[in-house]
Amino acid sequence: MFGLGSQSDDALAPAGEFDPDVNPTPGAFLAGHDVLEGDDHVAFHETTRDLFEERGVYDMTFGYNLADLNLDTRHREAGYRYAVDADDPDVLRAEFTPTTPFCPQSHTLTIGSFRAWNGLSDRHDYDLVRVRVADMHQRSSAINDELEELETEYRETGELPDPDDEVAGSPDESPATTDRPDPGDAPF
Repeated sequence: MFGLGSQSDDALAPAGEFDPDVNPTPGAFLAGHDVLEGDDHVAFHETTRDLFEERGVYDMTFGYNLADLNLDTRHREAGYRYAVDADDPDVLRAEFTPTTPFCPQSHTLTIGSFRAWNGLSDRHDYDLVRVRVADMHQRSSAINDELEELETEYRETGELPDPDDEVAGSPDESPATTDRPDPGDAPF
């Protein structure tokens, strides 16, 4: 089956197995915490796939459920890794490594992931899933600041903020700062 982009079922590693060669290396957000490996990673990731399917957390470039990125053999350093928080075993940390440092969907995908995990928290063993995008992304600071704000509001209220109340426009959609002149009224 082919969806948007260049997704092919042939590119996906078998589900239900943990292959460290087809998963991103845990980054700074997971450092010092109990990184899930093997069956623990697989179990949470299978739950993730179900939650993402229900909430429509899809990578539109590849045309598949975002959880499948961890199985995509074409992108061996992309996807989610998880770790149980060292200070609170009821909190899971999730770090998303996009396929490129300029992935325009990173903001939308991480916000959608946060909303899926925490909006359906009765489906897993954690009171909170904290989400961050890996530092390699060019807008990781701005995206992670917004994720931290969502997390704070969720912790304080126990409710997910209404998406309409969230910041208008994403950090991914704002133009990068450059030293180039403004094209003004260019016809293109």
